[in-house]
Amino acid sequence: MDGGSGLNIMYAEMLDAMGIDRSCIRPTRAPFHGIVPRKQAVPLGQIDLPITFGDPTNYKMETLSFEVVRFHETNHAILGRPCYVKFMAIHNYTYLKLKMLGPCGVITIGTSFQCAYEGEVECYEHAVAIITSKELATIRKEVTE
Repeated sequence: MDGGSGLNIMYAEMLDAMGIDRSCIRPTRAPFHGIVPRKQAVPLGQIDLPITFGDPTNYKMETLSFEVVRFHETNHAILGRPCYVKFMAIHNYTYLKLKMLGPCGVITIGTSFQCAYEGEVECYEHAVAIITSKELATIRKEVTE
């Protein structure tokens, strides 16, 4: 969850893992900024997916549009402000909880601090691997140009 993001982002690896054919992606050429420093990123396209939060006794389902990107990431997707607006959800970063009103009361979605920590460690290790690779030289060259 990222309340600062103006986009819902789905990573292409996750789309493949879900068995969704890439032909379902609507082409788009609208770039966005803030993912790669000083560069614009162009997504593969957009896809609409039904998203459900809750359990069979208390659930809420909406269709969300995701920008599909081919970046490496430890997450499956990033839920941004469009998700919070559509679900009328409130996020609490301190407790790693997402709360929304369901038909039978409040739906609370959460994770553990251990899971969040492991995700951050994986991101750090991936960043270190990029920095020590030849990719860094390419990135530096592109940034200076």
